[in-house]
Parts: sequence; C-alpha cells; structure tokens
Amino acid sequence: MKDDFTSGLQAPEFYNFATDTLDGWTRKQPDALALWWVDAGTRVERKFSFAEMTALSSQAANFLQASGVRRGDRVLVMLPRLPEWWIAMLGLIRLGAVPVPATLLLSPREVRYRIETAQVAAIITTPDGIAKIGEFAGQRLLVAGTAAGWTDFDAGVSAAPTEFAGERTRSGDPGILYFTSATTGEPKMVLHTQASYALAHRLTGGLWLDLRPDDLHWNISDLGWGKAAWSSFYGPWQMGAGVFALHVAGNFNPVLALDTLEHYPVTTWCAPPTALRIIVREDLSRRRFPHLRHCVTAGEPLNPELLKIWRDATGLTLHEAYGQTETVVLIGNFPSLGFPVRPGSMGRPTPGMNVTLLGDDGQEAPAGVEGEIAIRVKPQRPLGLFQEYWCNPEETADKFTGDWYFTGDRARRDADGYYWFVGRHDDVIKSSGFRIGPFEVESALLEHPAVLDVAVIGKSDAKRGQIVKAFIMLRPGHAASDNLRRSLQQHCKQTIAPFKYPREVEFVTSLPKTASGKTRRIELREKAP
Repeated sequence: MKDDFTSGLQAPEFYNFATDTLDGWTRKQPDALALWWVDAGTRVERKFSFAEMTALSSQAANFLQASGVRRGDRVLVMLPRLPEWWIAMLGLIRLGAVPVPATLLLSPREVRYRIETAQVAAIITTPDGIAKIGEFAGQRLLVAGTAAGWTDFDAGVSAAPTEFAGERTRSGDPGILYFTSATTGEPKMVLHTQASYALAHRLTGGLWLDLRPDDLHWNISDLGWGKAAWSSFYGPWQMGAGVFALHVAGNFNPVLALDTLEHYPVTTWCAPPTALRIIVREDLSRRRFPHLRHCVTAGEPLNPELLKIWRDATGLTLHEAYGQTETVVLIGNFPSLGFPVRPGSMGRPTPGMNVTLLGDDGQEAPAGVEGEIAIRVKPQRPLGLFQEYWCNPEETADKFTGDWYFTGDRARRDADGYYWFVGRHDDVIKSSGFRIGPFEVESALLEHPAVLDVAVIGKSDAKRGQIVKAFIMLRPGHAASDNLRRSLQQHCKQTIAPFKYPREVEFVTSLPKTASGKTRRIELREKAP
C-alpha cells in the first residue's frame, strides 16, 4: 500500500521542526544515522545519530540564547558544508530565531545587502566569511577558527546544556528567510513560517526523493540556497532518512562525485543539470554504483539528452521536479505514483497542490497551450507556499492575485497531465508572432557534439520584434568558426521547428550563473539589447 503523503498535512497550533520532527525521530530511532559528514580533502568522517543531533541542536539553542539571540531574530548562516551548518540551523529553529542561509560565494556587497535588508541580529560564519562582513554591531559567531571580536561557536555549543526548555513556537511564527534572485532589481526576501514549509517538505522527501528511514541521501548543491532545504534538511529528515554531506574545497569535481557514489552507501542522489552536464562528459562505462537506487534533479530544466546518457550508462532514471524558493515541490516525477518519466517533462502536479496553467485571459489553458504555472490558494491555501516577500507588500500582492499564486514560470501541459517547461515569463521569446521557449532551443543545441553549455535569449529586432540569440560554450577540441556556427544553426532546424533556430550565435568562454547554478539570462539580455 502506497503512503498518502498528503494526509496529516495540517498545521497544528504549535509546531517546530526541531522539537516535533527531529526529536520525534530521536524518540523512534535514537541510534539511526541522521548525518554522515566527510571531508573530501582529509577523508575525515563524522557520523551523527538522531539522538546526537537532538542533543547538539539543544546545546546550540542554549548557546545562541545565552549569546543574545532572541526569538524572531534574523541570523545570517554563511557556512560551507560543515556539520555546524545543520547544528546551527536546528538550534536557531529550536530557539524560534529565523535562519537566513547564504553562500560563501557571495560578494561583500551582496552580504552587506542581506545584513541590512533582513535586519540581521547575528552572523554565523567561518574565517573565510569574515572579510565579507565589514562593520557589524550584532553577535558574531565563528565556526572552525578564532578571531578577535568573534565568539567561538564550537566551544560555546560544547559547553552548553544538552536540554533546551524554551517556549514553544506557533505554526505561523517566522521559520526561515531566503533571498531569491529577481528578474529585475535586488533579490527578494522569501519568508516561510515554522510549519507550512517544513511540514510540506514531507511531499518533497516522500514523493520526489522517495526516501525511507534506511536511506542515505546526498545532495551536492550549495547550502546557501533553497535547494538545501529541500534535499539536505527538511526533506530527508521529514522521512527519517540520513543526510550525506561531502565537504569540498574549490570548484565542483565530477570525478570526485563519481568516486563518492562508488565508495559510500548513498542510496538516493540529487544533482542539478549544471553539474550533470559536466559529469556525463566522464567515462561512465567503468563506473558501478552498488547502493544507488534513485536519482533526482532540479534547479533548471533537464535536457532529454542528459537523461538518456545517464540512463544508458547506469540504468537509473533522473527524476526531474519543479518548484521555487517560495514553495516545496509543485510538479515532479514521483516513482511511488507509478507514472513513467517522459524525457524533457517536469512531471505531474504534486498531490495536494492544485496546480494549473492560466492563459493571459486568466482562464485555464487547454492541453497543448502555453500558460503561466499557478497554484490555487482559495478557498484553502495549501501548506508549502511562502508567507510573503518580507517588507515588500507590493511584490507579494502582485504574486497573489485573486484565487491564485502566480509563479512567473510558463509551461505547456499535454493531454496526459504532464507539464513541459517553457521559461520564465520574461524569458519567453516573441519572434514574428511566434512564442519560443529558450529551453527547447538550448536542449537542441546541447545535442550537438561541439556544445558544452548554452544560453538562449531574445534580442530586439526591428523586423521580427525579437530574434533568437544563442551564447555557446564549446567542448575542448572545438574552435569557434563560421562553419561551426552554420552547423549549429542547421542542427537546430533539423531538431526543432525551423523558425526557432538561433539567427545569432556568439561563442563565449563562460556563462553568467547564480550561486545555485542557474543561468542569468538577464545579464545576457543586457549585453544584447
């Protein structure tokens, strides 16, 4: 009998992920593995049971409270993949403070913007993060090092009591605050409440990640963005599964990733398409992953060619899903529901989420017709949606219109209910009366043997309104030339509808990416007005 992951998804009056969910697993399986941490450089390993995570996070909550952190305070957590990230996150949530996760890849200006905009009361970081902080009057807590003016987080946690007796948090209290990139302007603050986000990630962990208590799940994404909440925190621990974490210094290493899958008993794995495009360039024929049973991907659309290469080499299917920093999983390929994966499709709507496509007239778009992905929020607002763009009521009101939350993403739905991503509302190209999604052009170009990575935008054109322009990174051994440019254009005409081919092709050595690995098409559009 399949689990009904939508049952019980009601927010009680009081809820706290640390005290209700994590501690709940501690009561059920205190010695079960909660976190397995490995340093890729030294091969030092640390394993933590659920009972140990309960004790350590209680110590963290006591230490944070003694340091002056209060319920409702925003606390910037800017850490690499160290056990202290999980301990700090749980400690803050247990206390009722609000974690603000951030990546160490941010510039000092970006860090300053987050500190000031979120009115941050405390910062938890490593020595690498100190140089990005600048002047700061709040609490300064340092992990894995010592520095003048900073309090030793590790020592403080170790000396604190192992039981925390704080006041219970209400379900509607602030729970976590993320910054998400905007199409224009500075990043927006996405505020989730204590219960809605955490509880609804049972859908993420149970349906999409397909986790059980005996699983060990590895998510290779950075801890500073929303995907960590999905696959490194709420999702696995809602299901009582173990989290695997590999601390790596430097850039992503595909060989190391494959070696890790071979050596450690990882059963489920999450990697974004950006990483997968690099991984499949390696020789996969000699690789064997004896424990791996389920693979997922998200963050940007998955090109069908990637899915085919991975499946041919490993026998495993990549299960794509769709959601936002503002939500839990909204659409996905869910193995337990029995629907086969259709290459290139995001999947079908998550049970319990009333997802549809709305046309420009506000009516539901029929099968095969493009529309904006929207979630019904009236008369009942589902768990899993963010509370608001904090301190930005205008943007919040723009997204919640009438009975719907509008995602800003456009897709098509086929007759069987599968959704196919088209692009962000502002990314869709309108050329000579045709609407062209950049993703389908990018997918076609990625099938060409010379292409390593690609981004497609619409460029203004007096005759056609816009034309398709492609920015292409070449694989080693290939050189830019007019002949190659024509080859790429001809390849597109033979692969997709001819009117979608890129009339302009520019060869580049890199593409602008967000910290989460998504292509920043806005920067490319600014270069090609």
